[in-house]
Amino acid sequence: MRRAAIFTLSMFAWQSLHAAPSARSVSPSRQFIIYGADAALRGAVSELVEQTKANLLAVLQQRDNWKAPVLVNLQPQQVNLPEVPPAALRFSQTGFGVKLQLDLMISQNLDASLVERELLRAILLEMIYRNEPHIVPGTAYVEPPDWLVDGLLAFAPGRDRRALIEALSTADKAIPLEEFLHQRSGVLDSAGRVLHSAYSLALLQLLIDGMDGPARLTRYIGNLSRASNDSLVDLKAQFPLLVGQTEERWHLAITRLSSLHRYQLLTFAQSEQRLGELLLVKLSDVNKPVKVIRLNELTQHKTSKNEKMALSQLSHDLLLFAVQANPALRPVVREYQQIATLLARDRRRGIAKRLVRLDDTREKLTARMRDIDDYMNWFEATQMTHGSGNFTEYLKAAYQSQPLAPRRRDPLSTYLDALEDQFRD
Repeated sequence: MRRAAIFTLSMFAWQSLHAAPSARSVSPSRQFIIYGADAALRGAVSELVEQTKANLLAVLQQRDNWKAPVLVNLQPQQVNLPEVPPAALRFSQTGFGVKLQLDLMISQNLDASLVERELLRAILLEMIYRNEPHIVPGTAYVEPPDWLVDGLLAFAPGRDRRALIEALSTADKAIPLEEFLHQRSGVLDSAGRVLHSAYSLALLQLLIDGMDGPARLTRYIGNLSRASNDSLVDLKAQFPLLVGQTEERWHLAITRLSSLHRYQLLTFAQSEQRLGELLLVKLSDVNKPVKVIRLNELTQHKTSKNEKMALSQLSHDLLLFAVQANPALRPVVREYQQIATLLARDRRRGIAKRLVRLDDTREKLTARMRDIDDYMNWFEATQMTHGSGNFTEYLKAAYQSQPLAPRRRDPLSTYLDALEDQFRD
């Protein structure tokens, strides 16, 4: 991976840590001031920290509104001081506000994932205390929870999550959410840390997929400085979806993530067809045939008990389907899932207009994707100098599946067959 390659130091760079005079670089966002080492290594750290922050802001759907700068001090590993930790995050309060300093011990076997983790912790810590300018010196600061750090790292674009999904798939039994929230990843063995990262990713995905998830997660981070000793209560205060159905939603999130290895991503056409099937709500009653109605029909009246059960099942099915759906259609699926959840709770205000708008978006998206498919097929058929090969196996299978027509025995056919055999030879 690129982040690992950035920190693969040559012997020349390693020696320059000792020989180069103290210098500094400022990251493009101006938040990170990097001291020590040479310009190349400082630039690599700057690139990594800016990318780490960009990934976080993308999850939160927020702009970069940092207030406190972060000092990153790159120091060579001292042979005579092996007990010095490779990374140390220092937090203090000065007369000018919060001060954050991250000391990194650079060595030839530097772990890039450790550097990225500590940089993310520093970014989160600045967010936690961004609106707390008057902290009494000596006050113990609140660290970002391990599950949040691990979940954000696992959620970053381009990460290989196969090991995490495999860990969930082979786990005997999921631990309760409250017990998980109190786990410290630093005291776990390697297998335990992988499983902890998998649980963290499942929880983060659950929270941000909920209604106003990114905004609620931003508020949760901003309130961590005033957090209580009960992590689950703090989560429920910001995420109402965990109230009342905590364990059920937690286990559903784990099941959803662990099931990824059994699914293949559907094409847009397949996703659209499957979504259309799911949105036909099936109502069943004792001694009565199954009744099928459309989702918009349930916005006009108070939902019955049977309708609430059907809508709850639809919400569950859409939540699982979102994992398998084509990425272009996934936001539409999630909004349908939120609507089904609201209707199951008999909350109909504004839902009819929302459904009309969503149906229109879905129709336009389907038309646009159809136009794209038509254009790509036309381009391949008329403009490309050679075929893409995408349909070679299909055509071969289709040809082989067709029964061969019996040979004709009339004189002309016999003559043409003989000519064909001669040219083939």
